[in-house]
Amino acid sequence: MTATKIYGHRGCMGTYPENTLLGFRKAIEQGVDGLELDVQLTKDGEVVVIHDEILDRTTDGNGYIKDSKLQEVKQFSAGANYAHFPNYDEATWVAERVPTLQEVLELLSPYDTELNIELKTSLINYEGIEEKVLSLVEQFGNGRKIIYSSFHLPTLLRIKNIDQDAEIAWLLDQRISHPLDYIQSLDLEALHLSKHVVLSDVYYLKDFFDKIRVWTVNDKDEIKQLLDLNVDAIITDFPGRALFYRSERKSFV
Repeated sequence: MTATKIYGHRGCMGTYPENTLLGFRKAIEQGVDGLELDVQLTKDGEVVVIHDEILDRTTDGNGYIKDSKLQEVKQFSAGANYAHFPNYDEATWVAERVPTLQEVLELLSPYDTELNIELKTSLINYEGIEEKVLSLVEQFGNGRKIIYSSFHLPTLLRIKNIDQDAEIAWLLDQRISHPLDYIQSLDLEALHLSKHVVLSDVYYLKDFFDKIRVWTVNDKDEIKQLLDLNVDAIITDFPGRALFYRSERKSFV
């Protein structure tokens, strides 16, 4: 039986600026099995790694990504807004910028870390983002396992239409009827379910925990419960914590 994998949510977003090269490096140093990140499209068609459609929350800039060219996005700090974090280091954090997907893939090049790319297409329908993401992965992915996820199902179907070998996962924060039927009918590699969906009724998913990744799990008891259920992966803001609990469990076996 394969042990549950630990994915760093937007890197190490509980302790380092989210969706930054710094945060991804720290997650890798902690020993994550995978990383989860989010992509949007700039005005000039560059794929950038940022969760929100606007710059305001995670950077010291403002405005929509879709209305900004990459050069404009790169003017703003992706670390300055996190001065309240215990590890805050002004010199290095302020220098962090919103990375491109290419920059993240190049950072990952020496490692076999799995990567979950979430395409943020629920609010803004970024035309051509699927082709751009797949092209970047083909050029810089280094053969690693990549999972493409989205709340917006048409995005996943477009990806599969472009590359039938692409591994797609549907993001959900609500129950669906007969989930295994969706997995098989849509050729989904997995379902990415909120912890509330999974933990509110584990029996509902009992036959295919190996096709379930659970987000965003930070509570000690919930992490341990999901490790016991042997879900495929736990996506967490505190990967070091989850890795510790997993190693703790292995030592008792």
